[in-house]
Amino acid sequence: MSLNETPRSERVHIALFGMRNAGKSSIINSITDQEIAIVSDVKGTTTDPVYKAMEILPIGPCVIIDTAGLDDIGELGELRKKKTLEVLDKTNIALVVIDLSVGVMEYDKFIIEQIREKKVPVIAVLNKIDKIDVKEEQINALKKELNIPMVLVSASTKKGIKELKNKIISILPEEEDKFKIVGDLIKPGDFVVLVVPIDKAAPKGRLILPQQQTIRDILESDAMAIVTKEYELKETLENLGKRPKIVITDSQVFLKVAADTPKDILMTSFSILFARYKGDLVELIKGVKEIKKLKDGDKILIAEGCTHHRQADDIGRVKIPRWIRQITGKKVDFEYSAGVSFTQDVKKYSLIVHCGGCMLNRAAMVSRIEGAKEFNVPIVNYGILIAYVHGILDRALDPFPLAKMTWEEEEE
Repeated sequence: MSLNETPRSERVHIALFGMRNAGKSSIINSITDQEIAIVSDVKGTTTDPVYKAMEILPIGPCVIIDTAGLDDIGELGELRKKKTLEVLDKTNIALVVIDLSVGVMEYDKFIIEQIREKKVPVIAVLNKIDKIDVKEEQINALKKELNIPMVLVSASTKKGIKELKNKIISILPEEEDKFKIVGDLIKPGDFVVLVVPIDKAAPKGRLILPQQQTIRDILESDAMAIVTKEYELKETLENLGKRPKIVITDSQVFLKVAADTPKDILMTSFSILFARYKGDLVELIKGVKEIKKLKDGDKILIAEGCTHHRQADDIGRVKIPRWIRQITGKKVDFEYSAGVSFTQDVKKYSLIVHCGGCMLNRAAMVSRIEGAKEFNVPIVNYGILIAYVHGILDRALDPFPLAKMTWEEEEE
């Protein structure tokens, strides 16, 4: 992936919901001006959610998600409905497509209520206006019944599609500056040193996504990124000629980097930066403080946002379980999840240890954190746990005063 490409996790996720044959796939083809979704008069053509990353003018980089109809029937239909509802956890904008020739059904009201509970911006897309003459009083009645923004369209004639795009733009959630990766910690002209180990786990010929995104954020902040390996860090700092504002390291070389970075230079990790950027750093710090309370027989979930090739000394499957057993001295049990599926039974765990979430969008990561919080299950990410295990979390939190204060708070 080049620095000019927008990764899927950074794109606006627009998901379409509704009954079978309401015209969700046709709407997608009209919005994107491409035949990217299969259209058929046969109900249930779309089965599992389909993700398509693309650029839509004038909205910008998006992921369009086509979901199965909520009125899908049978055992397989229930499974598809479950997967459709899971999509809400990573949705930035929801479009509920309603077939005007059929009217508003209970399924439509159900999904709108689910979307409201998730506090996701939503638009009702009233489709097939080319097939039915809609009176003004009907529209007013629908506005009152649904109580959400509405757009009338015809997917087949593309009437109303421009208005739909404009409506999407008008309700796009504003991304606040605090969700920058590192840009709010630096100013123009600052040097930022990035420590990037090149080992057997590193992808051949490229940097991993968090490293790419951090470099891009530094450049957009008019600062300078200096990239080095852990064994060259000391020499890099000596030869730089100017003190860097901050040193950012891969979690797995935390100890060496901490030893080689002067105490008066800020130091943290990519994973801690992404804990803040993608989720809730303070909540994850609360989670790491619960590790010392683990007991024999407790279940711990190791959750990863993507599937990747496992190394012999894999961080999630081998190192983290080993560290937790060593630091607690307890006989705890580990379970694992990877990819878009998380867990349907959060409350059975005493702790969730999550990866940095670079392949998840912010909505998905926040949803996972909130899901754990709802059941009072502590959650922490890899980088924070690694810094804690190595005894340098206190220093790694220096750039983040609120998280540092949470870490230093005495337990009641």
